Amino acid sequence: MSDAPQDQPPSPTEVRLFGDVGMPWRPVSPKLATARLLVLSVFLVPLLLVLLGLAAFVWKGFWVGALVVAAALAFGAWLIRRQVPAITWAEGAEELVVRRGRMFRTLVSVPYGRLQFVDVQSGPLERRFDMATVELHTASPQSGGQIPGLPTAEAEALRERLAARGESQRAGL
Repeated sequence: MSDAPQDQPPSPTEVRLFGDVGMPWRPVSPKLATARLLVLSVFLVPLLLVLLGLAAFVWKGFWVGALVVAAALAFGAWLIRRQVPAITWAEGAEELVVRRGRMFRTLVSVPYGRLQFVDVQSGPLERRFDMATVELHTASPQSGGQIPGLPTAEAEALRERLAARGESQRAGL
């Protein structure tokens, strides 16, 4: 019998880089993918069409350029559809944890006691899709984090909870 840590079930507050065991991970809104696809189409498509037109004028391989543009757009759409579901977050007893990425996984853990303020931002496109970004600020710029694509009501409620938890954690210092 082995007493190795991998033989034991994870504790309910265990933070893992991969797998959904441990913390109650919550996804961001699927509308974030739609908003990012809209940005891709509104800003990237005209730019690529201009470059394609220049390539057709200078170089006679118009169809090769068209295939490259179509492949770039398809790859961008596929990448966005893969990235957005990989953004998850969880509230622990002592910290807020944000996970993102599939191939290159990033895990940011911000202890409540280190929070200086919590910022909720919503640009025109985010407001159109009823979303907001929650940004966590600490004394060190490297230790902050952000959660994009939360429904506005959820973002505001999270800001209130984090501000209250941050204040109670700092009170003990």
